[in-house]
Amino acid sequence: MIPSDWPETAAGSRRVCLLTGAGGQLGSYFSMLFADRYDIVAVYRNKRPWLAAQDAQFLDPLEPQAELAENGRPVFAIQADLTQPGECERVVDAALSRFDRIDVVVNSAVSSIWAPMLGSDRLVSTGHSQLVTNVLVPLKLSLIVARQFWQGREMENRQCNRNVVNVSSIAALHIYPSSGQSLYGASKAAFNHVTGYMAQELAPIGIRVNATAPNSFPAIVSTERAALSIRTLDEGADTGTVVVVDGERDEVIKLY
Repeated sequence: MIPSDWPETAAGSRRVCLLTGAGGQLGSYFSMLFADRYDIVAVYRNKRPWLAAQDAQFLDPLEPQAELAENGRPVFAIQADLTQPGECERVVDAALSRFDRIDVVVNSAVSSIWAPMLGSDRLVSTGHSQLVTNVLVPLKLSLIVARQFWQGREMENRQCNRNVVNVSSIAALHIYPSSGQSLYGASKAAFNHVTGYMAQELAPIGIRVNATAPNSFPAIVSTERAALSIRTLDEGADTGTVVVVDGERDEVIKLY
């Protein structure tokens, strides 16, 4: 039985989702598709998500006073460069100040630079940025949430099904000839590995950790399907898995 003074999400209502990469295609689509399911902390770096937010609403120029459905579920938008010192901490503090809890962290921000190894220095010159954005930042952000809110709440975390969903890529699992994806794929492969260790080390405090690895969207798989895989992992019970979103059916890879 769930105590009456526990967060509403424990009883199955709206969950608080800390989402990075909210200005990207997947992040924006996820926010629009599941606005009824989550209170979303939409973290973006440069491109603001095209959604109603705490400081922005849609307006009908012909009927300025009209109430629009698009404004019904605003996100809590935060602009931040999470690669900079103190920014992950600031985002977590803002999310907790706004909602008093965080139920799921979705690490969707990405740095994707495709370049050949020969013929230019672009691959190597962008390698550090890709590794930091694709591996270190999501790990750091998740651990800050764990230390500031989840730690010491093991029973509550399990009852509320709190977890981390990392957005990886099918590029972590395959070598694509002449694609220029070497460092991008390597960073996502590292991200998968880190996901497995996160699942092991956060399990004692009642936190699940999984990754979704979609193929290119919307060219090969739909953005809706990629977004749905995030929600499915959030609502499920698995931990330490990578869900490959490709072909006709998703494939689940157990990391340990």
